[in-house]
Amino acid sequence: MASIPVYNRTGQQVGSYDIDPAAIAPNINKQLLHDVVVMYQSNKRQGTAKTKSRAEVAGSTKKMYRQKGTGNARAGGRRSPVRRGGGHTFAKRPRDWYFRLPRKAVQLATRMAIASKIQSEQIVVIDELKFAAPKTKEMNTILKALKVDGASLLVATAGYDKGVYLSARNIDKVSVSHVADLNALEILTPKKLLVTREALDAIKQKAAASA
Repeated sequence: MASIPVYNRTGQQVGSYDIDPAAIAPNINKQLLHDVVVMYQSNKRQGTAKTKSRAEVAGSTKKMYRQKGTGNARAGGRRSPVRRGGGHTFAKRPRDWYFRLPRKAVQLATRMAIASKIQSEQIVVIDELKFAAPKTKEMNTILKALKVDGASLLVATAGYDKGVYLSARNIDKVSVSHVADLNALEILTPKKLLVTREALDAIKQKAAASA
């Protein structure tokens, strides 16, 4: 059982949050986390890379000079891959890099990523994060008070919060997501995870429903 300090907007501790990482994920399987991260990264690839083969470059296919008697190394046409301007030996072709792991495995990896952040004490809990109007300066002040400024950070809210998103979107290395959209890659990439108490409640409820 882990007891995580809960802070307010000024960085003062106002309580603690008891959570068992094993209740989020019974164990942390590094191979599964790796596979899921590779899946997300692979699915981001455009797959549009292409180079020309010797059949596609411009140039005659006629033999450049006779085989023997010139003193030169034997040579074929100008399109040969060994010549400047020739085609590629193993030309790249556009391809689809998309693949998908089983849904339950992906969901489990997300919970494992959250549990790993709790175990490694890379999670910060704030009691509430609301904005009457989008204020980047105010968001920056909160992050400094919580001592999570400067490093890469993911801010997790219980639901979509436009005020939080607009306040944080222009801050370098800070991203915002709500609990329903969290995934293993998004959680593991930043150094710190800032969650609201309400978001942590939602994470526990989702984990309990999946058990």
